[in-house]
Amino acid sequence: MGFGVGDYALWNYLVIPFIAGGVGYITNVLALQMTFLPIEFWGIELFRIRDQPWGLFGWQGIIPTKAYKMASITFDLMTRKLFSIREIFGRLDPLQFSVEMEDGLLLLMDSVLEEVAMEYMPTVWTKLPQDVKDEIVVMTDRESQEFLTEFMKDMQLHVEEVIDIKDMTVSACVANKPLVNKIFQECGEKEFAFIRQSGFYFGFLFGCIQMAVWFVYDEDWVLPVAGFLVGWVTNYLALKVIFSPTEPKNICGYKFQGLFLKRQADVSATFARIICVEILHVKAMWEAIFTGPLSANFFAMLRAHTLVFTEKLIVEIKPLAVAAMGAKKYSEMKEAIAQKVIDKIPTIIDQSYEYTQEALQMESTIRSKMQELPSKDFEGVLHPAFEEDEITLIFLGGVLGAIVGVIQLFTLFN
Repeated sequence: MGFGVGDYALWNYLVIPFIAGGVGYITNVLALQMTFLPIEFWGIELFRIRDQPWGLFGWQGIIPTKAYKMASITFDLMTRKLFSIREIFGRLDPLQFSVEMEDGLLLLMDSVLEEVAMEYMPTVWTKLPQDVKDEIVVMTDRESQEFLTEFMKDMQLHVEEVIDIKDMTVSACVANKPLVNKIFQECGEKEFAFIRQSGFYFGFLFGCIQMAVWFVYDEDWVLPVAGFLVGWVTNYLALKVIFSPTEPKNICGYKFQGLFLKRQADVSATFARIICVEILHVKAMWEAIFTGPLSANFFAMLRAHTLVFTEKLIVEIKPLAVAAMGAKKYSEMKEAIAQKVIDKIPTIIDQSYEYTQEALQMESTIRSKMQELPSKDFEGVLHPAFEEDEITLIFLGGVLGAIVGVIQLFTLFN
């Protein structure tokens, strides 16, 4: 073996480009699969570097491995370039918010007042004239709007102190790694299809070169090395064509730009839809306010407003209540009413969801702002999925290509 001219049958040579095309296709498909799967580490985790997909005898999809980092990058992009949580919450009309919540609050207050009054002063409450109780109901109706309106105004001024939107976003992604995959897969659907298909075409072209080399020089190492180069180059070219060039460039009268960047308008709409349906929806935001790391600030603010509201409601019965139970017990009763209101507000907040969703306009804001981003900033939506581990994917393609080259050597040219 060595230098020669056609030492094997013609079909042995002609099949080389097709095998190279198959290698390119398979390596690109596997690279994509290994980007997203498996969701959790698969194998024997004897040794593994933190936040790396590979371990000693095992693998975890690159994106699931780096769900925290990917979500953080995406969130930072959104808050730097797309929206401000203060500006978004500023779109709520406090008065309209109070109107949406009013019926629920009146029913809540009716049950709370009855429950607490029967606990602290059952005899006085039972004997209380109906017109006095009715006056409390009227007062509740009158004061509830002011209570809710002023509370929402206060919340809008301090919204960044009561909701950690980054923690909410990142926690949702880490807890639901398939969701992170979904974001990247749907946004890059056409690009991933291109990666799969281009593997064959790029591989076939390089296979023609490989065939020509093998025709005149058939040393054993040629096919494995050529297979490695085919796997390496097809993965490299596929990734580069997607994201480069960032800005449109005219070459010989043709305009060239990264395939992903050409679809900025469509990708922006897809990204905004998934983010707002799966993560940044109103229910999730209120749950983050109620249970997130800044919830203590929220409930302190709510408590201050609730105490003022409660004082106004029971002012009519204060003399009777103080006479019946004393000032200290009266203060305890007022605190009990306020605390029960605070505890039960989360159970009626859903009455505001429809209005809040409409008023915040999160999806349309993210979509339009994202469509206006410069190409360089827009690239950061999908590219982080590959950027850090790009060399890993490319090298993997090379290794798989080399393995096929060895198989090819011993099956076709033994």
